[in-house]
Amino acid sequence: MPSPQQRSGSFRKVFVKLPSGKSTIHYERRKDNIARCGMCKKPLNGVKNNYTYKYSKTEKRPERVYGGYLCHKCLESLIKMTIRGIS
Repeated sequence: MPSPQQRSGSFRKVFVKLPSGKSTIHYERRKDNIARCGMCKKPLNGVKNNYTYKYSKTEKRPERVYGGYLCHKCLESLIKMTIRGIS
C-alpha cells in the first residue's frame, strides 16, 4: 500500500525493473503542461514549466504586463489596439 502522499493524483506510477529481476513501483511527480499564450495558443518562452513550486514568482514568468499569459506579439497588438481605442 502506498503512503498517503503518494495516493494523490499528482504522482504517477513508474514501474522499475530491479537488477534481481523483480519489478517495483516508484512514484514520481507528474510534469506540468507547457504554458501557452491566451490569445494565439503558442508556447510561451521564458516561462518555467516543471516544478514551479521551487521558484519565486519573478523566476517563473517574465516581469512585464501580462507576463506569463500573453506572448510578445499578442501583447504588442493588444497595446496598440487599446491605444487606438479599438476593442
